[in-house]
Formats: sequence, C-alpha cells, structure tokens
Amino acid sequence: MGNGSLLGLIPLLVYIVLCFSPFGQIFAVSAGIIVAAIIGHHGIMDIAQGIRGGLGSFLGYIGLIILLGGGLGHVLKRTGVVKELVHMVTRRMNVNSPRKAFLVTMVCSVFIVSLLGTLAGGNAILAPILIPIAASVGVTPSAMAVLLHGAGASGLFLGPFTPPMVALMEFTGLSYPQVLVNAGLPISIIMWIVTFFWASKVQKKTFGKVRYTEEDMEKTSSHDLGSNSHVKQATVAFLVTMLCTVGYGIYIEGGSTFVVAVMILASLLTGIAGRLKITEIIESVCEGARGLIWLFFFFVLLDPFITFISDTGAFQALATMLEPLVNRSGTVGFITLSTLVGIFGVPGAAVAQAEVINKMFAPLVQSLNIPMTLWVVVLLVGSQMTSFAVPEGDMQGQMGLARSDDLKSVLCNGWLIVLCTVIYVVIRAIIVAM
Repeated sequence: MGNGSLLGLIPLLVYIVLCFSPFGQIFAVSAGIIVAAIIGHHGIMDIAQGIRGGLGSFLGYIGLIILLGGGLGHVLKRTGVVKELVHMVTRRMNVNSPRKAFLVTMVCSVFIVSLLGTLAGGNAILAPILIPIAASVGVTPSAMAVLLHGAGASGLFLGPFTPPMVALMEFTGLSYPQVLVNAGLPISIIMWIVTFFWASKVQKKTFGKVRYTEEDMEKTSSHDLGSNSHVKQATVAFLVTMLCTVGYGIYIEGGSTFVVAVMILASLLTGIAGRLKITEIIESVCEGARGLIWLFFFFVLLDPFITFISDTGAFQALATMLEPLVNRSGTVGFITLSTLVGIFGVPGAAVAQAEVINKMFAPLVQSLNIPMTLWVVVLLVGSQMTSFAVPEGDMQGQMGLARSDDLKSVLCNGWLIVLCTVIYVVIRAIIVAM
C-alpha cells in the first residue's frame, strides 16, 4: 500500500485524542467520522447510510445487549433477586473477619457482574448490600475499592453473555468454552490472586486510619437480607433460566446471536415469578436501560467510523509499515507490541478497543499465522487492561461505590494486574513460537 493510505489513520488519532477530552466518547467518535468522511471523500448521504448500517451491525448489536443487560439488572433489583443471591452466599459463609468479607465481596461481585454484563451496574446494586457487612468486621473503604474494581471486572470475562465475551467470540470465531479456557479464566485467576493479595496489604496499611462511619456499620443489624416467597421464586426462576439457556446455547453453538433472546427471556420469567405485571417488567427494563443509551449510540456510530478508516486501506498500510519490524521480532515481539498498543494506545469502551485492535492488526495476524486461541488473549488484555492502567471511568466509579478517595491503592492494584497479565500474554506467545 502507498504511504498516502496512512492518512486514513488520522481519524483514529483524532478519536484517541478527543477520548481524553471532557466532551465524551460520542463526541470523539462523531468527530472521527467527520474527519474520516473528509479524507475518504464521503458525502452526507454516505455518513447517513453508514449510521443506518451501524444500527444493523455487530457493534450495534453489542449496544443492544448492553441495554438489555441494564434492563435485566433493574428487574433483578426490583424483584429482590440480587439481595437473595447475596444472602445465599453470606448465609453459607459466616462473615466474622476481613478475610471472609474479602471472599464474599469478590464472589458476589464476580457472580453478579458475569450475569449482568456490566461492572458499574452490577456493583452499584451490590455495594449498598455488601458495605454494611464488610464495615462490621473492619474492612476499610480503601480495601473495598480495590476488591470491587479488581475482582468485579473479571466477571466480564467469565459470563457467556457479557458484551466483551460476545465480542471476542465474534472477532475470533471461537466458541464460549474456547474463549473461557484460553483467555477469560486464566486472566481472571491472575486478577483474583493479585487483587486479594493487594487488598490485604491495603487493609493492613489503612486499618485504624480510614473507616466506614458508624451509620454504615449500624445498617448491618437493620439491613434485612431475608426474603419472602416471591423473591425466592424469582431467584429460582432466574437461576434455572440462565443455567438452561447457557447449556442450550453451548449445545446449539448459538454464539452471539443467542444473547438477546436470553436477556429477554430471563427478564420476563424472573419478573413473572417475582409477581410483576408485564407492564411493570417492561417499565423496569426501560428504566435499567435508560442510563446506558449513550453506549448504544456510541457503538452504532463506531461501525461507520471503523468502516470509513478501513476503506482507506490504512490498516493494511500500517501492517505493511510494521512488517519489517515484525519479521525481526517474530511472533513474541508482535504479540507484545499489539497488546501494549491496545492497553496504552487505544482508549474508549473495551469492546470498541477490541474492534480497533482486531482491525488494526488483522493483516499481520493472518500473515504470521497467529492462532485464534492466542489472539483472543491479546484482544482481551489489550482492550480490558486500559481501565486498570489509567484512572478512568471504571476505576473512579468503583472508588465512588466503595466511598473511597484512595486512588493510589486502586491504581497500584491496577498496575500489578496489567504487569501480570502482560507477562502471561508473553509467556503464551513464547509457547506458541516454540
């Protein structure tokens, strides 16, 4: 490809720069579309058709999944299912020490986030329930923030219907078990070990210096985690629905196409079992989706943005430019480079990052015959570890939920996770190259 086609990367640079501005990601991707349209000589009708295409694209579909996940989360909250699930865990673990509170927090956060497919939404529901329990045994806000961020995020890599997992299956062509075994589970285990270790260090360091208020601790006795028969029925309906649909989805190899049906079915059956009227279920779904509408629009706009850049031949030109370097460094060097570019060079929503990384390096992945079982690890780490490397929305959000202002502790945990996961990627690359 000629050097001129590298001009097609300018919209990507514009998007990256504006992602760090206070205007938000929708503004950033909109500006990128305009710049890409100018460079590619696209008119207004081309942009309009691109947006229309985005509505029916895979990225638009991901946006819909996010909306339905938010809706399902609100149904679970309204029916009391989330409280009941937490009660099931705490009832079996007598929380009488910080260490047990750590385990309960991590288990509940991972479980709920993996089911709902949203870190912010899942932990927002859990935090008011878990904080009184943790506060009663002396867990500090600083340690709680580390736990919610470090453990909760791993739930996104485990659930079969979370947006990141659905995207990874689509980008690589791998099945859910393959993505889970090769990427989701090993990365999650690393995150759990690092998070538990660092939270323990932070707990010792901050104990007696920062603490939850007496009001927070008093909520333990008054906060009723029990439930009535309706709540129990809704919980059973939800768990059975998810178990059956997951099993059936794997059996028929439904992949990403199956997810919307699962979200709708789980919301409907859980709501009915919880004695909600059909109109109340619909209202709950809409209420839960309301705060995530911006993400839906973002993904719809992202599709023509990526398409316009790809049409310029910029990604192929980039591959041609990097080919001599890749040839010298081999598979290990390429895998390391693409992972680091993903973490530190491509900001934005994680699924969007994965899409950009995949498009950017696809030609080199093909030329080097990189197996998808390795590439899926790169896409996961490269897209998800940005929220651990820099203090962006997810990190700040979990600190807010934990009522902590200790950025240093959460950021250090994030850096440790980034370091360990990158080492894991490199080791996997070395094994493949042998």
